[in-house]
Amino acid sequence: MNRIMENKLIFILAGVCVITHVVRLVYEILKHKKLLKADKLTFVIIFTNMMILWISWFALCSLDPFTIHLAAIIRYTGISLTISGCIIFLTGLLTIKTLESYEGDLITKGIYSIIRHPMYLGFILWLIGFPVFHGAILSFILSLIFIANVLYWRYLEEKELEKRFSSYQDYKKTTIF
Repeated sequence: MNRIMENKLIFILAGVCVITHVVRLVYEILKHKKLLKADKLTFVIIFTNMMILWISWFALCSLDPFTIHLAAIIRYTGISLTISGCIIFLTGLLTIKTLESYEGDLITKGIYSIIRHPMYLGFILWLIGFPVFHGAILSFILSLIFIANVLYWRYLEEKELEKRFSSYQDYKKTTIF
């Protein structure tokens, strides 16, 4: 691929990452304000949005033209964070068995007995780990913005859970993140 095409692709991938994060942010705000209900259609839309985000993110990190050479131990730490993030994310997902619209009791078993928001934590770990693994500077800078976004999603969810479950404050004292 020639340099001009590669630069266009990087710009497109970065744009897709930003747009998909904005879509998810708007969704979370509308959901929090009760202006949008998490139903099957919104699930399909948000799930598709998140798949596009993840694919474009991993591609962006791999193709990032602004790279630095990092020591092997740092690169291995990056890939370890990515793999750990994926495992934590999937463990949380398999425990709760949904990405949206969970209407049941407060889940405090399994990974949720240790981590309140394992899917968000997993997402943050791979947002940090994959650009570190690739020594990808642009991707790492974008990851800091995206992590702030994920932390805001978590903040909104915490507020909702505090309203929904009277035991949530006690649960927060026994778990991390």
